[in-house]
Amino acid sequence: MPSHAAAASSYGECPHGAFPHRDSAEERKQRRFALIGGSLGNLVEWYDWFIYASFAIYFADSFFPGDNPTTKLMNTAGIFAVGFLMRPVGGWVLGRAADRHGRKSALTLTVTMMSVAALLIAIAPTYDQAGYFGALVLLLARLLQGMSIGGEYAASATYLTEASAPHRRGLGSSFQYVSMTCGQLLGLAILITMQHTLTTAQLESWGWRVPFLVGAVFALVVFWLRRRLTETQAFQEQDGAGSDDDAGTLKVLWAHRRQAGLVMALTLGGTVAYYTYTTYLTKYLIGSAGMEKNTATLVSFTALAVFAVLQPFAGALSDRIGRRPLLITFAFGCTVGTYPIMTALGSASSYWPALGLSLIALVIVTGYTSINAAVKAELFPTRVRALGVALPYAVANALFGGTAEYVALWFKKSGHESMFFWYVSGCAFVSLVTYLLMPDTKNVALSRAENETAGAGAGAGGAEAGAAAGAASGTGTSLPGADRSITAGSTTTR
Repeated sequence: MPSHAAAASSYGECPHGAFPHRDSAEERKQRRFALIGGSLGNLVEWYDWFIYASFAIYFADSFFPGDNPTTKLMNTAGIFAVGFLMRPVGGWVLGRAADRHGRKSALTLTVTMMSVAALLIAIAPTYDQAGYFGALVLLLARLLQGMSIGGEYAASATYLTEASAPHRRGLGSSFQYVSMTCGQLLGLAILITMQHTLTTAQLESWGWRVPFLVGAVFALVVFWLRRRLTETQAFQEQDGAGSDDDAGTLKVLWAHRRQAGLVMALTLGGTVAYYTYTTYLTKYLIGSAGMEKNTATLVSFTALAVFAVLQPFAGALSDRIGRRPLLITFAFGCTVGTYPIMTALGSASSYWPALGLSLIALVIVTGYTSINAAVKAELFPTRVRALGVALPYAVANALFGGTAEYVALWFKKSGHESMFFWYVSGCAFVSLVTYLLMPDTKNVALSRAENETAGAGAGAGGAEAGAAAGAASGTGTSLPGADRSITAGSTTTR
């Protein structure tokens, strides 16, 4: 298979507004089902992540002996951290599977792993029952969960982007963060409910197992839904073209190393900001602002609920004006706004000021979260799209997103808490430079069908669309702005 210099997608870029086709009622129904099935795994994933972090204070005594509660929590936190280290492994293994065997099969596998991991934690024997074997089961469960997260993000990002209508990819992919945020909200709701219905002794004895059982059952429901999904048009085209032994391999990813580097750079600022203003926010309000735990929890819950609602609106906006304006707005706002926002939050001791500041921050972050899945998927050709999104994202997320809270607490412990604010701003600035240099990917065609539709309806631009479509059959093309950006490497026609 010859190699050609091409842009992000092997099919090039379609003319502005060149997607005139409107779905039939049946196609719209299929796309809605794809959106639900493709995104719900993220809900399970983040629900599981949240309940482990939240219920650790209740089950730490069950797995580790000793009288020091801090040591026990550190042991459970250490096992939790191992999950982050497994994300790049999961990104590689499951990203490769998605590119070779299909998005549907990878999505089904990730949610199966989630269900098994949650069930293992729910039935794990305590230290009194089996010694350290219970902790070993806990470790195995977190390894599985970490691998599944590493693959789930890319598989769902790729599936949601490919399964969406070409002129609604931003909207479709935005539901990835809707589901992720709803997973946290569901976990938070269960935590609050159980804290108000069970005693501390009951939670420590058996109550902590309940949310993991709920997660395992819910993962099975998502598994059933995903078994009914249809494969995306883009992958079917590749699969129908015959076997491709190099699909989803590191060899092909190396040929697209510039795009992979671009994924890491554009992820850097977004993942640090997201973890800072979501998962770390409650701890910051309690530990630095001196806010009551119940008030801080309510601030986080309300802010996250509004944040989830914002995602589709921002995603739809990107389908009209492009991806870069939203990304640049996010990075600029985060670069110049993090220090004053975090400083003000540090002295916000009541609900409304804290909520207002949190919402300002999350509105800024929405510029990244709502469309980053689509942008990353639009950078790669079909044969390496899932792996190209998975591995660089997982590495960046493990190195920067997963360590954001640790870095924040380290600065706080050293007496220089405000340095963390500059750290977040610095990460956002790196991404800002990336966004300013990168091309906009909104009009990139992900399949031959999209090119044919665009070519048929582009009118005077049809010839241009046809030329872009030539990338599928061997001619090269490049994204707009490629002469001033991080451009694509070489792609291989299918």
